[in-house]
Amino acid sequence: MSTFTYPHAARGTQTDRYHGRDVSDPYRALEDADSLTTQAWIARQNELTGSIIGAWTHRHEIHERLERLWNFARAGLPVYRDGAYIRSRNSGLQNQDVIYHADRANELGRILLDPNTLSEDGTVSLSGFVPSPDGQLLAYGIHDAGSDWIDFRVRSIEDATDLPETLRWSKFCQPVWLPDSSGFVYLRYREPENARTDSNTAPELALHRIGTQQADDETLFNMPDHPDRLFSAAVSDDETTLVITVMEGSADRHQVYLRSLDTGKITALVNRFEAEFEFLGNDSGYYYFLTTFKAERGRIVCIDTSKPDLRDGIPAMTEIIAEASDTLLEARLFGDDIVMVYLHHAQSRLVKRPLLESGEPEEIALPGIGTISGILGERGDPEFFYQYTSFLQPAVNFRYRISDGSTAILDAAEVAFDANAFTTTQIFAQGTDGTEVPLFVVHRKDLEPDGSHPTLLYGYGGFNVAMRPFFTVSRAAWLEQGGVLAVACLRGGGEYGSEWHAAGTKLRKQNVFDDFVACAERLIADGYTSRAHLAIQGGSNGGLLVGACITQRPDLFAAAHAAVGVLDMLRYHTFTIGWAWTGDFGSSENPEEFEALYAYSPLHNVVEGECYPATLLTTGDHDDRVVPGHTFKFAAALQYAQGCTNPILLRVETRTGHGAGKPTSILIEEHADILSFLWEHT
Repeated sequence: MSTFTYPHAARGTQTDRYHGRDVSDPYRALEDADSLTTQAWIARQNELTGSIIGAWTHRHEIHERLERLWNFARAGLPVYRDGAYIRSRNSGLQNQDVIYHADRANELGRILLDPNTLSEDGTVSLSGFVPSPDGQLLAYGIHDAGSDWIDFRVRSIEDATDLPETLRWSKFCQPVWLPDSSGFVYLRYREPENARTDSNTAPELALHRIGTQQADDETLFNMPDHPDRLFSAAVSDDETTLVITVMEGSADRHQVYLRSLDTGKITALVNRFEAEFEFLGNDSGYYYFLTTFKAERGRIVCIDTSKPDLRDGIPAMTEIIAEASDTLLEARLFGDDIVMVYLHHAQSRLVKRPLLESGEPEEIALPGIGTISGILGERGDPEFFYQYTSFLQPAVNFRYRISDGSTAILDAAEVAFDANAFTTTQIFAQGTDGTEVPLFVVHRKDLEPDGSHPTLLYGYGGFNVAMRPFFTVSRAAWLEQGGVLAVACLRGGGEYGSEWHAAGTKLRKQNVFDDFVACAERLIADGYTSRAHLAIQGGSNGGLLVGACITQRPDLFAAAHAAVGVLDMLRYHTFTIGWAWTGDFGSSENPEEFEALYAYSPLHNVVEGECYPATLLTTGDHDDRVVPGHTFKFAAALQYAQGCTNPILLRVETRTGHGAGKPTSILIEEHADILSFLWEHT
């Protein structure tokens, strides 16, 4: 019933059988993103979307606003090595951040690595960088076109030139240097036949020696009998041991193994998947961990590795810092002190105290309702750095001197945005079962609660990820335009510990969608907005959230934006790293979990003739985390079924992936389209 004709997508006869039930998948052909038919369909979809959004006069105004707001100097936290500092900087509109090397943390220094020179269109980006312990070499990772795949390279810090070696087929890791700087440990996979869609399993931790070929790299740790496990590594503070953490996909349960850097002997420290164990550091044989074992909101424990006393796979441990009412999100050791980030109703608290001695903890004051988005420093450094942000404040980098306990601003990003005109509050919505769900609301101070305000409600609700306050240019532009921003802290996230996360997973995933609906209804009840002015937004797992909510409650929202969403819940686990998400979603191969997935899978709950909100679906053609077939199939299904004139538009960006490393120029164009669409329909 639209006022324009959508590009035709052929409906096939594909049917799959799940536990005695036949399920049709008429748009299966759209999973092949490289087919000529799919490519032609994508081109027509982009042409349609561009012609509609480009005709709105406010699109030009929003684009200009975004370009003005984005043009501000910003810097990452410094990494200290061998008397010098390495950090990323962006002058404003550079497509990618540039890496600088300086003698002082607040100096610009010299360019060490400029990713903007690696491609003409800015779509080659850094996955990260780690200087060697001796400060002579920089290991860095390269993403091409937004892919999760990483190519590792090594650069001389002295003359800013690359060594000959390139390491391929790695992802989801950062290099871990050996103490003597002779090489680093990384995660590698077998070379896939199809790098964009093949399932990625059976990784291994490998050691690369500087000056050798990747083919000669030594395998340090793998589990060939358990291809569905992932690994990370760290070097102990006494430089004797590689601490290996084993994960089962996305589940917050770990095994821990110790590998001697001298003999190669591997010893199990935690060999039962029971709780999270995050290695923090050690004093000789005493190893410190942040764990959720018998503490769903986290505590600090010490394990004596000389006599671990494994009982049912869990070692004996001594509690160093007990579980608190707030969630312990992060901890770092500096000398004899421990610095911890707590979450209090999704707002950061920064606390420092002696690790082993009694005494009052020191609350390091923060500027307001916001987020500690990073802490950097080594245990033996004389200082550490941390970054603060909020909905209204871009990153502020702080320096903390351990010798005298002083804190000072290293640098602060200054954006052309009047933060003083706005206010941030936190309210709580009540879920269907009575659960209190936190909700941040940001708006102009003079807002009248008359229900007339275009409001953007954002959510995620998964994978133990907390929705904390942080600044984005797109949100600032929405606020400047006169909109209200709301961010929901849903079950499935990490705001209140492991049980809060578990309450939004597998058979209880519906709680997440119910929580989001409750937040929407609270915003309406309080007069911030109305159904005619309410838009929802989410990406990745949040794209699933948006898809589920518009198919379950199409009457509640005026507009929706789902980015790189997981939308086919019956087949998601068959692509790339999707198998790792079964800890959160469950699997259609399990009869009970199939029923839960089928009940909310957005693709399988589109009803012909229903009036769905104005919906914009976005993805990247090189997304190899959530493959674009999810979005293609859902777009085709919604366009076919739509029973009213609300548009269903698809926007596919070229040479981009799941989102990380997207160049500034593309971000501005993309967000101009997104904000224009949401503003038009609210």
